[in-house]
Amino acid sequence: MDHHCPWTNNCVSHITFPHFVRFLFYAVFSLLILGFFLCIRISYVISESTLPSYLGPSTTSLTILFIITCSAGLSLFAMSLLFLRTVYSLTTNIYMIEAWEIERHDAVIERSKSKNMRGYVYANGGRKVRVHKVEFPFDIGIWENIVQAMGSANILLWFNPLAGGPSVESAGTWEENGFNDRVGMWPPPDPDKLGRRAGCVGVETIPMEEKVYGSVEEERDAFRKRQEADLKRWKKDDTGGTINNGDGYYEEDDEEEENEDESEEYEEGLDGEEGWTNSEGDRLRDYGVDEEADIVDEDDIPLGELIRRRKARSSESA
Repeated sequence: MDHHCPWTNNCVSHITFPHFVRFLFYAVFSLLILGFFLCIRISYVISESTLPSYLGPSTTSLTILFIITCSAGLSLFAMSLLFLRTVYSLTTNIYMIEAWEIERHDAVIERSKSKNMRGYVYANGGRKVRVHKVEFPFDIGIWENIVQAMGSANILLWFNPLAGGPSVESAGTWEENGFNDRVGMWPPPDPDKLGRRAGCVGVETIPMEEKVYGSVEEERDAFRKRQEADLKRWKKDDTGGTINNGDGYYEEDDEEEENEDESEEYEEGLDGEEGWTNSEGDRLRDYGVDEEADIVDEDDIPLGELIRRRKARSSESA
């Protein structure tokens, strides 16, 4: 779904998006026609401005012309921006929700690139998980994106107000561009919500049921048992593992040695400042190393390299 449109009083989704595009196109087109006739009227008023006032348009007519011109200009400006933004979404296959997901994932990647995190972020419950860059997989090309969204490759049907759109059945399957290692990796899970997802490490899915207690003491004992169960679930185990049931997005960091190395506490050097020094008080910058540089994002792969890898995988599978 893209968004809820108050003008059409309907949600712009997979099956209604073509109608929304046509609505914007004809709205902008109609406003352009209105602007054309307003320009003709304004030019006529200007040409007759040298005549006496009783021979020209009345004050009421000029006021109405001014109000219509201003409202039409503002409407044309706003609708044109919305139409251009919709065309951009149409050609890139990135709509409002997808844009939010991309921004969220980019923010997580930026958090993991800080000097202290070194590729990890804190997930829900205080656990450290390693994050991996996931490319947006549904941008399959400008023409393919438009055909997929409009439901037809016939350009004339795109402008037909009575034409339909994609079927509901097609909303469940989406072609991917092959930039990721496997299909189905989008959207990446949110680290702040991993602990609440069914199938995550240390999380149980318990159906809600009504319980009637015989006394206050019995209800208090049941509450304490639930507290103990919660503490056991949140207690870190020593076996390690992968969050989100091994889907490969985030890997849990449970080893104490890594936690000590990745600690946010800064080490104090011999000179009394924060940071590492050797036994003689020398720092890394004394040897030409930039200590303030962020970790290089090895997952930020150029588009050409992604295309080359996709071709290599296709040739191997063939």
